[in-house]
Amino acid sequence: MTTDALTTAAMAAELPLDDPRALAAVSLIWREAHLLDARRYAEWDLLWAAGGEYIVPIDRDTTDFAGRLNLVYDDERMRRMRIERLTGGFSISAAAAARTVRSVSRFVVTGREEHAIELCSAQILVGYKREETFVLAADVTHRITYGADGTVGSDGTAGSDGPPSGPRIARKIVRLVNSEDTVTASGFLL
Repeated sequence: MTTDALTTAAMAAELPLDDPRALAAVSLIWREAHLLDARRYAEWDLLWAAGGEYIVPIDRDTTDFAGRLNLVYDDERMRRMRIERLTGGFSISAAAAARTVRSVSRFVVTGREEHAIELCSAQILVGYKREETFVLAADVTHRITYGADGTVGSDGTAGSDGPPSGPRIARKIVRLVNSEDTVTASGFLL
């Protein structure tokens, strides 16, 4: 979805507070932010649906991630390799990992299907690494999938035909505001 399309979709949509799927998706995204800031990457990995994609494109307007250069374009296998590099102690970015605090807000439902919902949000991340503080801002799109019947119980778990573990991240696209600037080894996940 291009930046203009994101803006148009955001203006036309809303966050329906009476939709348990939307509320469960927001809760999942906030949990994801907490786990990433706490560097609990193994638990973060459990939030993902099978085959989930984690993407940080260079071109903010691209929708052809496979055909364009990206900062990150991870499938399930690559995401797990990234986690291993960050936690294994052998990567230079892991040795001096940044401390982060992020805020995720401005949630807007931009798409609904029987077993999935798509939300756009804004993320502001403040990091501290090697005696320097930095700020990163991004528009983030999450595609969240649910159980086979598409429902979410009052406890946020999937409906009776779905997996007992609840909603999962099927795709996360992080469109950094400064995506075309120089990027250094970060030592954290967006």
